[in-house]
Amino acid sequence: MENTVTNPESDAAPEATILAEDCETAEAMTRAFAALGSVPRLMILRILVRAGEGGLAVGALGERLGITGSTLSHHIAALVRAGLIEQIRHGRSLICRARFDEVRDLADYLISECCRDEAGGAACAHGAPAAAATRD
Repeated sequence: MENTVTNPESDAAPEATILAEDCETAEAMTRAFAALGSVPRLMILRILVRAGEGGLAVGALGERLGITGSTLSHHIAALVRAGLIEQIRHGRSLICRARFDEVRDLADYLISECCRDEAGGAACAHGAPAAAATRD
């Protein structure tokens, strides 16, 4: 009788792999939403989204919010850790920019399942795309 060792990961059902990916995505989204759980952080992100690809210098951001020093740095650091903004050194200025792909992913995560139960997987009136076709 031949002894074989199987890799439990490779023997996992496809549904288990999808579930694991969904959990990883949910954990990443939870971290992002947690970072937005304060008014100053939400306002920072909104201001940076409005500023566009060029972003804003930290000083200008602080002026718009009326927040300076370590308090502003604390909120910026939380958003950087969550992957929602980035900081880039430009000469003597530190520029903060929204990471638009990640912000879009966050919004898409919320809307992606919109009306699925009602529409039977079809696209809904709220902008969610149709569900991907399933394989048999």
